[in-house]
Amino acid sequence: MNRRAPEWQVWTALLIVYFVWGSTYLAISVVDETMPPLLAAGLRHLAAGTILFALLIATRKGHALRLSRSEWLGAGFVGLALLLGGNGLVVLAETSVPSGLTALIIAGVAVLVVPHGINGSVSLVGMLMLIGASLSWAIGSYFSRRVTLPRDPLASTGGQMLVGGGSLLLVGLLTGESGQVKFESFSSASVVALLYLIVFGSVLAYTAYTWLLQNASVSRVSTYAYVNPLVAIFLGSVLLQEQIDAFIVIGAAMIVAAVIVVVRTEASRAAAARAGAVQAALAENAPPAEPPTAESSERPAASAD
Repeated sequence: MNRRAPEWQVWTALLIVYFVWGSTYLAISVVDETMPPLLAAGLRHLAAGTILFALLIATRKGHALRLSRSEWLGAGFVGLALLLGGNGLVVLAETSVPSGLTALIIAGVAVLVVPHGINGSVSLVGMLMLIGASLSWAIGSYFSRRVTLPRDPLASTGGQMLVGGGSLLLVGLLTGESGQVKFESFSSASVVALLYLIVFGSVLAYTAYTWLLQNASVSRVSTYAYVNPLVAIFLGSVLLQEQIDAFIVIGAAMIVAAVIVVVRTEASRAAAARAGAVQAALAENAPPAEPPTAESSERPAASAD
């Protein structure tokens, strides 16, 4: 952890990521109904990156935009892993996998993959894409603490989005999605969902996630992957009438248990660390012990009575 952030800031950022990203699975499904998935995702992240850099120019006179070569390389690598690999595979998979199940697979609940894949109710290729997306996202999150990134969270997020969004657009064009662009067929629901993804899913929640990676432990940040599916399942069931079967209920129960374990473990470790720090400080500031005198050495030990 680069610096100790106040708990209220950490939890505010976590709640944003929990609920906003939990709703983005639903929004991606709505976008995929009438828009080419990769091109829409690329437009989403490019637009969000542009908004973030515009905010930086307006509020900080462009000083935060002066990124070094190593910062651009670091932000670019993380952006490719998180957005091209992670988000790109998710938007492709959601063309054939329901949003609630998508969120559960991204959380790594393997009990859901086999039954839904074998019985043919969901595309096995789509589910494998989601496993690949989880791996790519994990790689990006891991290296985000080990590569050189801009200190400013907005600059870091903006750089990642420009690189990731541009790569998504490029791959979408290379795979022939330009032929699927028919503006007259875009539904109003898809347009609203795309705007929601740009403003809330990318500008707000992704910035909060980037900040968390730099200011909170990985185990604490990773709890979003367990909470997001619960939000996604609820919204998918209510708004898209997605079915909830026994396997999804089991997966959701495993998710809740995992979150409880992670949060309690984090709290125990934090308490132990604070106690150790207090003891070390007391020991460091304690006065040195005086050598025993002849009188005290001859004095009898106190009775326990």
